[in-house]
Parts: sequence; C-alpha cells; structure tokens
Amino acid sequence: MKGEPMAALVLPDESVLGRRLLPLFIAISLQGLLLWVPIEKLFLTEIGFTPISIGVMAAAYSAVVPLLEVPSGVLADRWSRTGLLMLSVVALFAGTAIGGLSHGVATYIGGATLLGVYFALSSGTVESMVYDAVMEESGRSDLFQKWLGRVRAAESIALVISALGGGLLAAHTSPRFTYFATLPLVAGSVIALTFFREPQLHKATERVSIREHLRLALTAITHSRHVAHVALISALITMLASAIYEFGPLWLVAMDAPMTLYGPYSAAVFGMVAVGGLSAGWLLRGARLILLAVATLAPAAAVTLALTNNLTVVVMAQVALALALVVAEVRAGQLLHDAVASHIRTGVASGVSTLSWLLFVPLAIGFGWTARHLGIHAGGWILTGIAVALGTLVLALALGNDREVAH
Repeated sequence: MKGEPMAALVLPDESVLGRRLLPLFIAISLQGLLLWVPIEKLFLTEIGFTPISIGVMAAAYSAVVPLLEVPSGVLADRWSRTGLLMLSVVALFAGTAIGGLSHGVATYIGGATLLGVYFALSSGTVESMVYDAVMEESGRSDLFQKWLGRVRAAESIALVISALGGGLLAAHTSPRFTYFATLPLVAGSVIALTFFREPQLHKATERVSIREHLRLALTAITHSRHVAHVALISALITMLASAIYEFGPLWLVAMDAPMTLYGPYSAAVFGMVAVGGLSAGWLLRGARLILLAVATLAPAAAVTLALTNNLTVVVMAQVALALALVVAEVRAGQLLHDAVASHIRTGVASGVSTLSWLLFVPLAIGFGWTARHLGIHAGGWILTGIAVALGTLVLALALGNDREVAH
C-alpha cells in the first residue's frame, strides 16, 4: 500500500503507542459515560413512546447515518480525523441536551437524529486513527486487534460505569436528570481530543479529486470477493449489535423488571464488550476456532431470546451475544483495514457502516411493529434470522483463508 512503508521506522516499545493513544482512550471513555442509556427506554415510555414509536425513532436516526457516513469518511481522510471526531461529539452533546429537554415523542426523535449525526461522523474514524497510529509506531498491523480491543474495552467499561451510575442516579433523582448530568462528561471528550497527535499516513499519498476518492473507496470494497465478504460480516455485526443495544431493554420492560435491574443489566451487556475487547487480541491468535465458536454462539443466543420467558436467561443470552459480536468485530476490522490503503481507510470503513445502517432502518421499523403487535419474543425471531446469516458468513470465513488480503 503506497505510503505505508514509512511506518517501518518504528519504536518497538508498546508503551510509546500507549502514551500516544491515551488521549483517544480518555475521549472515547468520556463519550461512553452516557448516564441516560440504562434508563432511556423507561424514560421514553414516560413521555409517551410505544414499541412502534421507539422503532420509528431508531429508524429516524438510522436514516440520517447513511446520508452522512460516506461523505464524512471521505472528509476525515482528506481533512482531519480528529477534527471530524470533535464534530461528532458536538452532535452527541446537542442530542443529549434535546433528549433531556423533551416532553414528547416528536422532540425526542429530533434529538435522536443528532445522535445519528454522531454515529455517522464517528463511525470508522476511531478505528482508522488507531490502525494508522499502530502502523506509525510499530509497523505491525497485527497489533491493531490488541489495541482496537482495548479501545472497545475502554468504551464499554465507561458504559458499565454509566449503566450502574445512571441507574442509581435515576433512582435517586429522575430519569430526565441523567441526560443533563451527562453533558459535562461529553464536553470533556472534546478537550481530551485536543491532546491527541493524529497519524499522518493518510496524507502521504498524492491528493486526488473527491470523485476519484469515492471511486477508490467503493472499488476497495467491491474489487475482491474476500473484502466484500468481510464487509458484509462487519455490517451484520454492527446491525445486530445496534439491535441489542436499542431493543434489548424492551425484554425487561415486557417482563416488568424493576428499575433497579436496568443498571446491572446494561452493565452486564456492556461489560461483556469490555471482556471481549480485552481478550480479543490473544483469543484471536487461534482465530479459526474462535470464529467457529462465534458462528455457533450468536444464533444460539438469539434463538434463546425468542423462546424463553425467564428474565435471567434473557440477560445471559444478550450478554453472550454481546461477547460474540465484539470478538467477531475486532477480527473483521483487522481484515478490513489490512486490505485498504490509509488514504481511503475511513471512507471504506464508513461505507461498510453505511451498509449496516441501511439494513438497520427496516429492521428497526419491523422489530417495533412486531414487538407491539406480536410480542417481544416474536421480535426475537427477527434477531435470530440475522444471527443465522451472520453465523453462516463467519463460518465460511473460518473455514476459508481469512488472512487473504486484496490490495
């Protein structure tokens, strides 16, 4: 890949890489301290939402993402990935503020669309920043799995803290207050990003027109069957993970779980993302066996959601699914980023994420309607179908040569 041999002049000490990535870790952690997340669905029911309108809300912010994701990815490659990430945090701040001020469905959905802007601008950006920082400091792309796993772990640990803290805060104040308490934490993320030294590998190649840039990014995804395979896996992982985070708490609502359970439930789900992120680096040394386990575990966990009426089992199934998805996501991310040049890396990652959000829009509407009219367990069968499709693709990857890279 043109320009990337520059990374051969490296320092082998990983502590150098750790110090360089520290501001990014802090920023990501602060973005994860969303105190309103564990009680959001409860708050939504208080201001008039139903499963159908929750599905409409999810579809609304999901529809924003595909419109902005690829253009923002190209902008990040051509301008500044750190700058784009800062803009995404501004959108998160505004969306959180509007959510806290909302007293009805329409206003909250308006704020949620700004969360869609946040997802669009940040998607693929962090991964590209980590990959290029790893290449500049170590010259070894295999360290990306380890460090991306650590980023995911930092993010999820923050979500665990916010899940427990947000649940307690809501119980002693109100669900609405958790939105306002989140705002200074989100603002701190922008400050942390100002201390991050952005990698410059993506600027090492000759600048091309925007039209050519878009063509190169699209060709990188479609040129190779292997890359297209990995891209589809990544899209399904994001789609299914979004469904769990967005609709998973509805099982608790349907089973009349007490408010005090929402925090520990969210902590358990997000905690498995931390476990998966921290262990992905060494787990994936035996990548084939782990991918086979993921291909089996994901459908099994999803079908459990469709069949059981036991709240404990439901939580365990969602926890297992979250663990499987983060491990598969780290491996798919490694393969995808290995296959593309730095100057189009964020654009390609954003294109893959766009596909997942395009798939999520009809899923959100369909799941909301199904849960409303047929019950939450019927919605579980929708997730099962997605998990089976993902498991089939992961199985094919595990049985094939998952180290193939297309240049």
